[in-house]
Amino acid sequence: MEHRYLGRTGLAVSQLCLGTMPFGGDADEATSAAIFARARDAGINLFDCADVYAKGASEQILGRLVADCRNEIVLVSKAYFPTGDGPNDRGTSRYHLTRAVEASLRRLGTDRIDIFYLHRMDDVTALDETLRELERLVSAGKILYPAVSNFSAWQTMKALGIADTRGWAPVVAIQPMYNLAKRQAEVEILPMCRSEQLGCIPYGPLGGGLLSGKYGRDRKPSAGRLVDNEMYGVRYGDPQYYDLAERFTALADAHGVAAPALAIAWVAATPGVTAPLIGARSVEQLEGCLAATDVRMTDELYAAVAALSPAPPPATDRNEETSAHNYGSR
Repeated sequence: MEHRYLGRTGLAVSQLCLGTMPFGGDADEATSAAIFARARDAGINLFDCADVYAKGASEQILGRLVADCRNEIVLVSKAYFPTGDGPNDRGTSRYHLTRAVEASLRRLGTDRIDIFYLHRMDDVTALDETLRELERLVSAGKILYPAVSNFSAWQTMKALGIADTRGWAPVVAIQPMYNLAKRQAEVEILPMCRSEQLGCIPYGPLGGGLLSGKYGRDRKPSAGRLVDNEMYGVRYGDPQYYDLAERFTALADAHGVAAPALAIAWVAATPGVTAPLIGARSVEQLEGCLAATDVRMTDELYAAVAALSPAPPPATDRNEETSAHNYGSR
């Protein structure tokens, strides 16, 4: 497996990142261990988790699995979403973050989290308050690299500006949602990553299974994330997505490539992307994701996949600027 540098950090990470949200939930401990072992065997060194996954069980299982190879892997976790019933058991206040990181360190059985994401922008906490706490955690050696997930480009740039002004550790990576059905990241997030040399670890390259080859206009499995999880059902509920899935699967079949591998390979080939985040409930599912590294993504195949869904308009909404009908450029 190839490795890529995470932004400007000099940190080499595998071209795929394994998400461990299923650990302790859809995947029991034995299955999680088998998935982890296969990922390590394939060369993955980047493992993503969060404090809310399986109510903390994902971190506990991942911590046990990395115990024998801790210095060979890049360990990721996050905080923001509620971890308890108390009014301060959530958000990115300094009060909550200091406790959230300590709790994650205990569950993971480690002395530091290598990449720590703010799981979402906190709408009620001043961003400089949050970043001050991240700087303290970096200074204490409890996290190495601050990062953000589910932030917009302007929110990320605001965080970069504050950190630069104060001389604090900067955000080094962003984790947006990105796949053939959800292309909003192309408007400003991916250009920002290229401009500011940020790492980009997009989640959901299969669209919650939408692009796995199992879905179509009139085709849906009896079980799966889009079927069982109401949040994903809402996210991908528009009928147009199932039409896209039908056409995407047909294209994958025509090129002799498994749909999951093609969907992930397409995301991985997008300029600005460092490593797509993949997840699996079983070793069999993981194998389908790992096959993405074997896809020969030519310019022609990339364009054919991209043509299946509409590219979002530029941030200025002046879509004529990509055509011959404009005022010109420098």
